[in-house]
Amino acid sequence: MTKETLYFISYMWLAIAVVVHITMFFVTAPFGRHTSDKWGKTINNKLGWVMMELPSLLIMSYFLLTGTNSFSSYAWVLFALWILHYTNRSFIYPARIKATPKQIPIFIILNAIVFNLMNAGLNGYYLAELASPENYNSEWLSSPHFIVGITLFVVGAFINLRADTILINLRTPGETGYKIPGGFLFDKISSPNLFGEVVEWSGFALMAWNLPALTFIVWTFANLVPRAKNHHDWYKKQFPDYPKERKIIFPFIY
Repeated sequence: MTKETLYFISYMWLAIAVVVHITMFFVTAPFGRHTSDKWGKTINNKLGWVMMELPSLLIMSYFLLTGTNSFSSYAWVLFALWILHYTNRSFIYPARIKATPKQIPIFIILNAIVFNLMNAGLNGYYLAELASPENYNSEWLSSPHFIVGITLFVVGAFINLRADTILINLRTPGETGYKIPGGFLFDKISSPNLFGEVVEWSGFALMAWNLPALTFIVWTFANLVPRAKNHHDWYKKQFPDYPKERKIIFPFIY
């Protein structure tokens, strides 16, 4: 595939992200607390998470190991960060969450697989086959956009993991039902776990500084901001005493 072809696909993918972003403010993805039996056959939530996230891990691992340029520069750093994130999302996170009667519709899993195939495919192929080694040399490691980017990535990953831990431990063993999470960034926003992912992949896009990485942060924003709005509205509906000062996903802003 030429760079021109990959760029064309990336621009089309960006256009779809805009449409999806708008649509998701009106259609709530039916999994987790929003699970619905109106979206067809469902499967176990833990298995569903593995099936959704694993393609991204496998694709990036494949391009890292087989790509022409994967180890001819420091592009492997970007591969490693992506693989670390999706190792957690594919195996560690599903192992940590509790099994629940609320299952995931296969329709959602298939959509997530397409999402991960496209984003990992575009980013992996670009870094492995099309990126110039000069773009990711030793000078790149000391550049301002790398330093700021890696800082954002690490901070975002910490926020995401810390928020996930709070949510996972919110209920004691054998306890059912939902509670209002508190502490950490939950005192400021309803979805710090999603905020962490936005920060994390913003850092990745800044480090990578290429079109496929830009498409991924746009898609991350397009998916997670409406999702956070769904969570926020759900909390307010379920809990009349839900803190009114909490924003949706960006502290003090939205």
